[in-house]
Amino acid sequence: MFAQVIVDIAHSQVDKIFEYSCPETLTAGSRVKVPFGGRVIDGFVIGVSRTSSFPPEKIKPVAEVFEEPPALQKECFSLMERISSRFKVPKASVLRLFLPSEMRQGKVREVYRKYAKLKDMSAPVSKSAKKQKEALSFLSEHSEWDYTDLCTKFGRAAVNALCDKGAIELEKRQIKRNPFKEMQGEESAKTLTYAQRNAIYSVENSDKCVQLIHGVTGSGKTEIYLQIIAREIAKGKSAIFLVPEISLTPQMLAQLRARFKGEAAILHSGLSAGERFDEWWRLRSGEAKIAIGARSAIFAPLENLGAIIIDEEHDASYLSESSPRYDTVEIAKMRAEYNGCKLILGSATPSVESFSKAEEGVYNLISLPERINKKPLPQVIIADMKKEVRRGNNTAFSLALREELDATLKSGNQAIIFLNRRGYSQKVICRDCGYVAKCDFCDITLTYHSEENCLKCHYCGAKYKMLSACPECGGIHIRYSGTGTQRVVSDLNALFPAANIIRMDNDTVSGKDGHYKILKKFAAHEADILVGTQMIAKGHDFPSVTLVGILDADMSLYFEDYRSGERTFQLITQVAGRSGRADAAGKVVLQTYCPENYILRYAVNYDYEGFFQNEIKIRKTTSFPPYALICRVMVTGEEEAKTLSVLKELYFALEEIFKSDKEEFLFFNKMRSPVKRLQGKHRFQVLMRMKSDKYLEEIYAAAVKFTVPEVLVYVEENPANLS
Repeated sequence: MFAQVIVDIAHSQVDKIFEYSCPETLTAGSRVKVPFGGRVIDGFVIGVSRTSSFPPEKIKPVAEVFEEPPALQKECFSLMERISSRFKVPKASVLRLFLPSEMRQGKVREVYRKYAKLKDMSAPVSKSAKKQKEALSFLSEHSEWDYTDLCTKFGRAAVNALCDKGAIELEKRQIKRNPFKEMQGEESAKTLTYAQRNAIYSVENSDKCVQLIHGVTGSGKTEIYLQIIAREIAKGKSAIFLVPEISLTPQMLAQLRARFKGEAAILHSGLSAGERFDEWWRLRSGEAKIAIGARSAIFAPLENLGAIIIDEEHDASYLSESSPRYDTVEIAKMRAEYNGCKLILGSATPSVESFSKAEEGVYNLISLPERINKKPLPQVIIADMKKEVRRGNNTAFSLALREELDATLKSGNQAIIFLNRRGYSQKVICRDCGYVAKCDFCDITLTYHSEENCLKCHYCGAKYKMLSACPECGGIHIRYSGTGTQRVVSDLNALFPAANIIRMDNDTVSGKDGHYKILKKFAAHEADILVGTQMIAKGHDFPSVTLVGILDADMSLYFEDYRSGERTFQLITQVAGRSGRADAAGKVVLQTYCPENYILRYAVNYDYEGFFQNEIKIRKTTSFPPYALICRVMVTGEEEAKTLSVLKELYFALEEIFKSDKEEFLFFNKMRSPVKRLQGKHRFQVLMRMKSDKYLEEIYAAAVKFTVPEVLVYVEENPANLS
């Protein structure tokens, strides 16, 4: 027998199938070790045949077969071909996406535990063997016990002697590491509204692959997802459920466990290596039928998929920022097509591209314009911060927000304060010469963190001592500029000393259950105010929250990005939706220096359709997506001269494509990236805006051609971040 193997080396020079002789029992999907280039390395078996096109004497045997069921299913190979061809990446890079990295590297394996079971109470035991008798008596009461613990209680010699006499027997049993085992949730009977029943009917009876559920916050989208999953599980199928933030995963897992018990498994980067390994195998073996997780869970090892659900489909976290740089929705479509199942996208604020496809009839559009309890959406109060400054208020809180916070706390309800900027102060400036502290490795301003009294780079994580004097002029007049979540908490404590305030951002969340602990504490009303960044903006349901304060609501409007208006609308709508989800009416105080901005006006009225119609006209007039394709080829390297040299060669190659069909290109130029240096690497780019994807394949080919060991070249399509 001969195995067709892809070696686990992500390089274009070895991106082909190699043949090895193998045992009769080997099957496609297995992991093996094979001799390659004078060493033995891991490989993936993608096929097995009885014949080979090479002479037998030239074929080496497989060195080792991993003792496990085949790790990769047939669908993986179909996706491998499509993804590898689409993004021009080695097949090994794609296959790695389907496996936990620690499993590939041999750093994790199953955990087994020995149990001692009572076998024969009448076995001969000497009268003087007191420990043996005590152990037998103990087991007669408990039937079985952990072997190691039993040895601790009665001595290893006594326990082993009982084993030799046949009084007890040992059983080796695999122990499954269960992440978030305390999160079981409570199953509650849900009566579907007419709108929810109609949405499920529409999904099941649509002839389109992709379904877009556009529902306002609190309209019951989650229950629709759970009902669809239940129906597919009842048919013997499986499902993938994606959420954008890790913070949402434990909460959703609790709901899935309440409804589906052990059939739900979680996959995300916050788990320990052992937990991820065991959850992955539960899905691969079919023990679990539902995968819940963030972006990477789209590669869950499930067969016979009945539904793929992507909640908050507009979120930028669904775009991968490492090779291959895929869009999760695109991969989900590939899996849906392969399995003949429905892909359900859900959002209160769908991306302009998705809603455009729904308007054109490419996607099936399902609308849920009302909240489940018929309650009105929260009242939005606009606070003009220009007027606040003129009144002499230089704090982060408007008079309206302070008054509403005071009323909320007195009524015994809770509030959420949103600011998408962590730390104490955005930047540290010398008042004498204007020096601004920046990271040594990134072209990024450092943020002051008061709790650690240090400066941090939020891109590479580097830490610096707080300045006592300016390194440029020696001046000691150092001031802080801008406000972060740390400072907001400090100021709130001064304003409301009796209130219990907690913070949720990347600095306060640690460990796999860091998000859960903070959210659980707030849900249990152990805190009155939750201050946080965008990780608190979506998906959470706190019945006692009746007030949301949005600080610097227009901050994202000023990013140099064609999506800045769309992102601002989405963020405001999502954050506002956390208020008034139960019986009490909700309010939102939206603080802005630009109250007349049309984006904010649409957001205040929850008018997504109005926003979309306005935005799509602008996109069409200016030729931006979905009416054009933005393609950025990034060139990064530690040596500036070498990186520039590669950029020039790449630019000349791409310029040939541009010159051959200038009508196809709306923009074409090379330049430094807006963030000129990141994690010690210089960044250059060739930026293109094209009418279609006509030359996309040639652009990818050029990027592959000019990548060298010291310089990375990669392509981004409609990048989430142009900085």
